Amino acid sequence: MDVTDPRRFFLERFGLSAAALDSVLGTALERRADHAECFFEFRVNQTASLEEGVVKKATRNVSQGVGVRVLAGTRTGYAYSDEVSLERLEIAARTARFIADERSDNPSLPVPSGPRAPHDLYALAEPPIDTPLTDEIALLQRLDAAARAADPAITNVLAGLGIEHRVVLVVNSAGVFVGDVRPLIHLSVTCIAERGTNRQQGTYGGGGRLPFSALTDGRAERFAREAARQALTNLDAIDAPAGTMTVVLGPGWPGILLHEAIGHGLEGDFNRKRLSAFTDRIGTRVASELCTVVDDGTIPLRRGSLNVDDEGTPTSRTILIEKGILRGYLQDRLNASLMGMPLTGNGRRESFAHMPMPRMTNTFMLAGEDAPEDILRSVDRGLYAVSFGGGQVDITSGKFVFSASEAYLIEGGKLGRPVKGATLIGNGPDVLQRISRVGGDLQLDEGIGTCGKDGQSVPVGVGLPTVRIDGLTVGGTQA
Repeated sequence: MDVTDPRRFFLERFGLSAAALDSVLGTALERRADHAECFFEFRVNQTASLEEGVVKKATRNVSQGVGVRVLAGTRTGYAYSDEVSLERLEIAARTARFIADERSDNPSLPVPSGPRAPHDLYALAEPPIDTPLTDEIALLQRLDAAARAADPAITNVLAGLGIEHRVVLVVNSAGVFVGDVRPLIHLSVTCIAERGTNRQQGTYGGGGRLPFSALTDGRAERFAREAARQALTNLDAIDAPAGTMTVVLGPGWPGILLHEAIGHGLEGDFNRKRLSAFTDRIGTRVASELCTVVDDGTIPLRRGSLNVDDEGTPTSRTILIEKGILRGYLQDRLNASLMGMPLTGNGRRESFAHMPMPRMTNTFMLAGEDAPEDILRSVDRGLYAVSFGGGQVDITSGKFVFSASEAYLIEGGKLGRPVKGATLIGNGPDVLQRISRVGGDLQLDEGIGTCGKDGQSVPVGVGLPTVRIDGLTVGGTQA
């Protein structure tokens, strides 16, 4: 599906004109409104899934719609429709204006400054959504064969392929009239390994704003072998110890702990509402001086990257923590205005049916100077966590609990037996202070992250070098 100009695509598809959109924005701005915006979306989602060696399901869904938002002081009005016409736009504009009608004496919103450089991060000659279904099925079958070939103990393989083609257009009263064409592909593999009554699983995957051919160069088979290796490793795992100990996080996907335990607390809305453990702490030390954390939506082809956010602001590389000092928050238009801070290009929404809010893109800690093997050698007794599953975080207190899906004992500076049932328990700001060594091996995840917030899900990226954390609480089954 070739959409070279999103602006023309939407105007022609829905029989609209630039003058008509100006009229809609004018309707939305009546009665003391500060800002009005129309967000158009056209989306195609395609999936295929395999289980027990058979591709059992394939889907293709098409959705479209428009959302109209009005800001007036601290109030927000939002209305949306999956039927796009000038009449529906006018109704949505009047509805959003009515909801946001600001009758108080609150001052109007200042216009925030922010990044303005355009991006072209994922222009693909062949959009993945155009991939023939036969090619998708063949990929899943090769993946199944690769996983089963790893070991006879692999008794089942579950694989899912998702392809998305999303076209958006943002038109607002500040003069923004910008579109974006967003390809996205995602592949996940879960392997079940059994030995007697012992049954374990391993999961791996990846993707990004990539062509389908990026999965057919051996990457998919590597995902399958990694999922099988993790399942087989967990067959030999012993119960995890419990207590306070040194924990080493491996590079890459363990950055999900950084994302959840720290990243959400650095989003503007939580800090404007004074709900975050990082509220009013800009310019103060919140982490070890070894820690520099950034959010970067400008990395080409990455799952969390965007040319522009869902408010039409170009994305940027935002330094959140610099050598332990808190430097800023992630902002959308509303919260940047109310806090008197610049836009960072982090206004994101799940779809046209949702309002934007500050969200992460690709969030990671920069590399340090230590060799990863030296970090391991420095630990006499501890835990090495390679991959994580689910977790819970309290934004206000910063407390978190995360379960490790692959972890190992560290004994005498060397990796020991794999363990199961390990959970990491701590407080985000406190954990940052306990980081004592940072490796030079920064890795970004393979492209599997999905972030949930207030009922909305968006694709994100995470990353981390090898880090050592002193005195972290580990929950397990051995005292």
